[in-house]
Amino acid sequence: MNRFDLSGRVALITGGSGALGGAMAKGLGELGCKLAILGRTQGKVESRVEELEKQGLEAYPLTADVLDRENLMESRERLLSKWGRIDILINAAGGNKPGAVVQPDQEIFNLSIPDFNQVVQLNLQGTLLPTMVFGEVMAHQQKSGVILNISSMAAQLPLTRVMGYSAAKAAIDNFTRWLAVEMAQKYGEHIRVNALAPGFFIGEQNRSLLLHEDGTYTARAQTIVSQTPMKRFGEAEELIGAVQWLCSDASKFVTGIVVPVDGGFSAFSGV
Repeated sequence: MNRFDLSGRVALITGGSGALGGAMAKGLGELGCKLAILGRTQGKVESRVEELEKQGLEAYPLTADVLDRENLMESRERLLSKWGRIDILINAAGGNKPGAVVQPDQEIFNLSIPDFNQVVQLNLQGTLLPTMVFGEVMAHQQKSGVILNISSMAAQLPLTRVMGYSAAKAAIDNFTRWLAVEMAQKYGEHIRVNALAPGFFIGEQNRSLLLHEDGTYTARAQTIVSQTPMKRFGEAEELIGAVQWLCSDASKFVTGIVVPVDGGFSAFSGV
């Protein structure tokens, strides 16, 4: 028996048009999953779906805002009409805002509370609402499913500057453990909830923070690499193995954990 086989299962990836979410989707598709890619920008979602289809994978575009429950309900109906079930939910939508970052020359007392609230909303509520909408199908119709949330190193070892993002991701860790217990106790052992905590990956959101225009590392990037035992940033494809494990029957007795994929960053004391 191939415990990693996901043939016939349906996976929904919020933020699936992004670099990390797209890599996760590809990894599940390679195991036989049908892929629903959900994002706010129609063009980006459709482009990602086309890319996956060119690789021989079955994908379907859904345009919705993870903070709009009505939007998500409409996407749920479209997805169920298309494939009839939801086996895997990856909550990969998230991000940061400059106003929720405490700059080196700024005092915490001047932090933008509206921006802080927006970052917490996007990351925490943007995980909670899709879970409420799509997880309901797992709980009531199927009595089975996998929910995978996306945490961060910022949750485990709070990073300087990114205060709002660190707080939001710490809440994701707590929510993941809470929901794992809730699902198992109320709906049975076949609904599992875990989280992935990526280390440092260079994407569009943090590129200017980590790289100069000529591609060399900024001072912050150099600090990160110096604290990462593997001495480099991660590649999006390096998340795939952990995602495949957590979303397949290979981890069928695993729930309520947060798995770091970080090149050793969280294990290193700096000494």
